[in-house]
Amino acid sequence: MELKDYLRVLRRSWVVVVACALIGILGAGAASLLAKASYISETQLFVALQNSGTVSELQQGNIFSQARVQSYVKTVGTPTVLQPVIDGLGLKVTPQILAKSITASSDANTVLISISVSAESPEQAAAIAQAVGTSLVNAVDQLEKPSLGEVSPVRLSIVTPATAPAFPSSPNVKLNIVLGLFCGLAVGVALAVLRSVLDTRIKGEADLRRITDAAILGGISFDSDAAKKPLLTQTAHQSPRAESFRQLRTNLQFAHVSHDSKTVLVTSSVPGEGKSTTATNLAIALAQSGQSVALVDADLRRPMVAEYLGLERTVGLTTALLGTASVDELLQPWGSSQLYVLAAGQVPPNPSELLGSQKMKDLIGSLESSFDAVVIDAPPLLPVTDAAVLAQQVGGVVIVVGVQNVRTTDLERSLAALEMVEADLLGVVLNRLPTKGPDAYSHSYYSYETASTEPKPGRNPRSNTKPSRKQVSDRFDVEILGGDTREPTRLSNGRGQERSAR
Repeated sequence: MELKDYLRVLRRSWVVVVACALIGILGAGAASLLAKASYISETQLFVALQNSGTVSELQQGNIFSQARVQSYVKTVGTPTVLQPVIDGLGLKVTPQILAKSITASSDANTVLISISVSAESPEQAAAIAQAVGTSLVNAVDQLEKPSLGEVSPVRLSIVTPATAPAFPSSPNVKLNIVLGLFCGLAVGVALAVLRSVLDTRIKGEADLRRITDAAILGGISFDSDAAKKPLLTQTAHQSPRAESFRQLRTNLQFAHVSHDSKTVLVTSSVPGEGKSTTATNLAIALAQSGQSVALVDADLRRPMVAEYLGLERTVGLTTALLGTASVDELLQPWGSSQLYVLAAGQVPPNPSELLGSQKMKDLIGSLESSFDAVVIDAPPLLPVTDAAVLAQQVGGVVIVVGVQNVRTTDLERSLAALEMVEADLLGVVLNRLPTKGPDAYSHSYYSYETASTEPKPGRNPRSNTKPSRKQVSDRFDVEILGGDTREPTRLSNGRGQERSAR
C-alpha cells in the first residue's frame, strides 16, 4: 500500500480513529483521578572535611570526600539511618519498606547528596526527608569517628532543608492525557488498517481499480429516497442522481459507438446491487434524449422492471418466447418519450434455456431493427448462468457494482465468467457511492434555477403577475418528465405498423 492508500484508509475509518483517541483520553483521565496522589520532598547535604591545611592537603581531602560520598548514598537506605527516623516520627513501617519510598543520589565530581522522599501527604514527605537527612548526618558522624574518641574528620551539613511540596508529583494528569491520546490514536490507526485488510468489500473507485481496468461509465451517488423513488423522473431535474444517469447515458454512447449491435445488457455480480434500477433509469435517460428505446426485463427469476414502472407484469418476454403473442402486442409504452417496455411475464421453470434459445436471439434482432437502443435487465452473474448466456447475444455488457455490497472476489468471478463466454464488457457503473469522503465520485452540480440572474420560480420575468395553475402544471410536466410541448411522433416498428410514442 502507498501513502495515499493509508490516507484513504484513515479517512474511511476516521470515526474509529477518533473514537479510540477519545477512549484513550477518557481512560487516562479516569486512571489519573482514581490513582492516589503522591508528593515528593527533597533535601540536600554537603560533605566536607573538618581539618584544614595546605592547598595540597585540601585537594587530597576533596578527593577523599568525593570518594566517600557514594558510600554515604548507599548508607541512606540502611536500618542505621532509617530506624531512628521511624522511631522519631512514630512510623508503623519497617526500614526495608521505608527505603522503597526514599531515593538518594549524588552528582559526579560533587560532594552533594540529594535525598528525595515520596509520601501520600506533603507534610509527611517533608518530615521524613528532613528526618532522613538529620539521621544520615548523625550516622556518618558515628561511622567516621576514630576509635580513640577524637572528632570525626568528615562533617555533613544540610544545605537545603526539606519543605512541603505545593503540588503532587503524581499522577501527572497532563502527561497521562497526552499518553492516552497517542495510545488511542495508535490503536485506532491499527484497527483502521486491520479493518481495511480484512474487509474485502468494494468501497469506491480505488478498490475497483485493483481488480480491473475496465472503463467506469458512471458513478451513482447514494440517495436515501431512492428506495421509495427509484425512477429518474421522480427526482429533481438537476439533482446529482439525475445528472449521474445522464452522464452514464453519454459515456455509454461513446463506449458503444463502434458496435453494430444496439443492445446493451445490464447485470451485476450478486443480487441487491441496483442493476434493475440502473437499467430502467438508463432506458429512461436514453428515451429522454430523443431515441426510441426498448427496455426488456430478462430477469425471469426476480423481475422488477414492471413493478418499478407500474406496468402489467403477467405477460411479456416469456409470452413472446413461447409464441403465445407477438412482441408488438406485448410492448407497453411508458411516459411521454419513446420508451417501450417488455416485461418479464410469467416465471418459467427453465429460464436459462429460454434465454439461450434461438427465439431469444431472433427477438433481440427484431427489437434492434425497430428501436434505436435496446436495454436488457439480466439476472446477476454469480447465482445463475442466465446473464452469461445472454451476454453472447448482445453487443455489450455493463456491470453494476454496488458499493459496500459486493466483495472483490465476487467481482473477479463475474469478470472471469464474462471473459469465458467472450462477452464484450463496455464498462462498470459504481452504484450507491457516498456523496462525501474519499470514495465520493459524484460532484455538486450547478443549478441554473438558483442563479441570481434568473427569475424566481413561479414569476413571470416581464411582469409581476403569477402564472396560472395550468401553466405551472404544464411546466412541471416538461421539466420533470424531460418532455416537450410538441406533438408525439410516430415510430415505425419495421413491419409496416406505427407505434405511438405516448
